[in-house]
Amino acid sequence: MFIFKKKYFLIIESIKDIDFRNIKIRGKFIVIYRNLKKQEEFPELARFRRKCKSKKIKFIVANNLSLAVNLKADGIYLSAYNKDYKPLNLKKKNFEVIGSAHNTKELNHKIKQGCKYILLSRLFKVNYKENLNFLGICKFNNYSLISKKKLVPLGGINISNLNKLKTVNSECFAIMTEVKKKPAKIFSRLF
Repeated sequence: MFIFKKKYFLIIESIKDIDFRNIKIRGKFIVIYRNLKKQEEFPELARFRRKCKSKKIKFIVANNLSLAVNLKADGIYLSAYNKDYKPLNLKKKNFEVIGSAHNTKELNHKIKQGCKYILLSRLFKVNYKENLNFLGICKFNNYSLISKKKLVPLGGINISNLNKLKTVNSECFAIMTEVKKKPAKIFSRLF
């Protein structure tokens, strides 16, 4: 079974996490480069950015405004702990601002920051942290009904529960760990 959405957000921690040969459809993917550990060299990132542009894949940099501007990225991703308001000035330059939230308080803060899309985290139960709460489909759909922004489900999305995304009230979704674990399988199910 295939999952058809307007946009797919792929969160990567290294430029080696993604293989462009798996991506066949252009204009539907947004790559969020979120490297918390060792940052790649600028020339490698610039090459990766050019490759994204040639494949019509939007490239977003997480929490590093100067790197996003230097790479001429399509936007910036503000994680839940980022409370800065500087990216508000970049909306005038067609710079997309994307945020993430885990609860109502963070969701309201991301709305104030002017985020176009807000990744609402932990749709499903994750196996790497057993005791963490998750929203579930009903609660996510309630959030998306009361929010005026586009909410994107994130967290716990894998091959086994991909079909459940058809009942989620969102035109897109975000995946992170499945991109590294089983990229060919996940990409084949998205078209």
